[in-house]
Amino acid sequence: MIARNYFLIFLKTRENKIKFVKKIIMYPEEICKPMREDLTNVGFLEMKNVNDVETILDKKEGTVLVMVNSVCGCAAGNARPAVKMTTTFSSKPDVFATVFAGQDIGATAKAREYMSPYPPSSPAIALFKDGNLVHFIERHHIEGRPAEMIAENLQNAFNEFC
Repeated sequence: MIARNYFLIFLKTRENKIKFVKKIIMYPEEICKPMREDLTNVGFLEMKNVNDVETILDKKEGTVLVMVNSVCGCAAGNARPAVKMTTTFSSKPDVFATVFAGQDIGATAKAREYMSPYPPSSPAIALFKDGNLVHFIERHHIEGRPAEMIAENLQNAFNEFC
């Protein structure tokens, strides 16, 4: 299998012709690997394709926390440390999972479908209960806030829903 670090965007014209729009370069895996491992080393399951997302998020029983991971500074300094803290709480989701924006394009797009009506955001943190989105933290609620504050927000959500 040949790995690509890009994807192509095409549009259909009014004349039903396919038109190339642009090529989008994704982040190289060697850059993202330590950021992935930051979460998988504490028990997060990676959702790297659409099937992985459906398998985890189509469940209608239990709780799932999904971290939309990212290479940005607020993911590294705030979001990832916060969700890692939550894995030690006594009240916590049944499953901790993650997708990587800018890397796992299909999986991230599919996960974001479950996060409607919220617009795409990375990083982002979503809590699902019995297949329903019950709590969501967007990027603008992550930026500029310490990891402890984000973890406390999640702890309150866990106490209510887990």
